[in-house]
Amino acid sequence: MNDKVSTWQHIKEDIRCVFDRDPAARNTFEVITTYPGVQAMQWHRLSHALWKRNLKWLARVLSTFSRWLTGVEIHPAAKIGRRFFIDHGMGVVIGETAEIGDDCTLYHGVTLGGTSWKEGKRHPTLGNNVVVGAGAKVLGPITLADGARVGSNAVVVKDVLADQSVVGIPARVVRTAQTEDQKQKQKLAQSVGFDAYGTSSETLDPVATAIHGLIEHIHVMDKRVDSMCQTIHQMGGELPNIKMPDLADCDLGEEDDKKQATVKVD
Repeated sequence: MNDKVSTWQHIKEDIRCVFDRDPAARNTFEVITTYPGVQAMQWHRLSHALWKRNLKWLARVLSTFSRWLTGVEIHPAAKIGRRFFIDHGMGVVIGETAEIGDDCTLYHGVTLGGTSWKEGKRHPTLGNNVVVGAGAKVLGPITLADGARVGSNAVVVKDVLADQSVVGIPARVVRTAQTEDQKQKQKLAQSVGFDAYGTSSETLDPVATAIHGLIEHIHVMDKRVDSMCQTIHQMGGELPNIKMPDLADCDLGEEDDKKQATVKVD
């Protein structure tokens, strides 16, 4: 977390990151006016700035108003990094001593709560690039390291190591730290926008399982094609230099839907 970044810079980054993580986002005005998670973060950036200036009562009043307006409760003392996104928003609770790194995503119904009534550190610490799925509860002064994933409705009461995925009650590890090969697959999944709700390949969701299977198949085919190309080059052959399409551009928007709807079938 970078405290040197201004409050307004934080707010602008919080808005811009929505377009990378929610394909439903259409424009900045819509994000600012209709996304409760974004609105909650705008209020929190302001209330946290007041809290640091020892205007604590005013900060609490502002955070209470934000909770009433958005359904998201964030204590003004909570430390939250850059490009933080709360998707859907309703029912999220972030406690006083919680710390959240950069590029993290929380879904609706998530609690970053405490397990003690004693003062001091009693809420979780999240590293960078952490995803916490809908309805999950992360409790106590534990640490979720960089790249950790928490499945929907999981209850986490122990530390989660870097790049691990946990699911269930109590949460158990279903994926350990990624190998280089697995990181490539994760990058492929993110390039097509599939990183929802902290799911893993062991999920029981048939749609998620099917998508994971397709990603696995594409990854294996890519490796085989690369191997064939290297063999051809070693044998002195030449291949045409064809630019691969960018997966980020393979998105059917409203205009594409209209065009497809007008196509007549003979």
